[in-house]
Amino acid sequence: MDRVAAIGQQSVAMTDHGALYGAVDFYKEAKARGIKPIIGIEAYIAPDSRLKKSESRSNNYFHLTLLAKDMEGYRNLIQLSTKSHLEGFYYKPRMDKELLAAHGKGIIALSGCPSGEMHRLLAQDRYDEAKELCAFFKDVFDDFFLEVMRHNEPDINSECDKVLRGL
Repeated sequence: MDRVAAIGQQSVAMTDHGALYGAVDFYKEAKARGIKPIIGIEAYIAPDSRLKKSESRSNNYFHLTLLAKDMEGYRNLIQLSTKSHLEGFYYKPRMDKELLAAHGKGIIALSGCPSGEMHRLLAQDRYDEAKELCAFFKDVFDDFFLEVMRHNEPDINSECDKVLRGL
């Protein structure tokens, strides 16, 4: 946090993987330095129901970045984190679309890294499904943004652009 303050950033986000374990300490440290803390989760999303246990450990979740926009969003992140641990835990604390729909208010969602469902659909040329997923996220969350980053996979950034143009 000292480095964040030293370079003059006014806000900073932290996204624990699948949990909010560091949120309180992070919040206190940021506030003590006059920095706006943005609390989030790098969520694990089950491809189907969070209650379904797959026979394979691999590909039994997608990544999705969730950020609290306000106090309602923070409370919803707590609900999502708790329920993913108590109801959806299968190697990882997994959420599903049913939970997201019930607790999406006050949350900003980002499509995630190449391990996100959006990017996997695009990599498989499944554009219509990617558009449907975008529409779902736009409906459920206060805000939804496609993450664009440089990486060594096929040009997913241009694929994201195709989905945006189709909405």
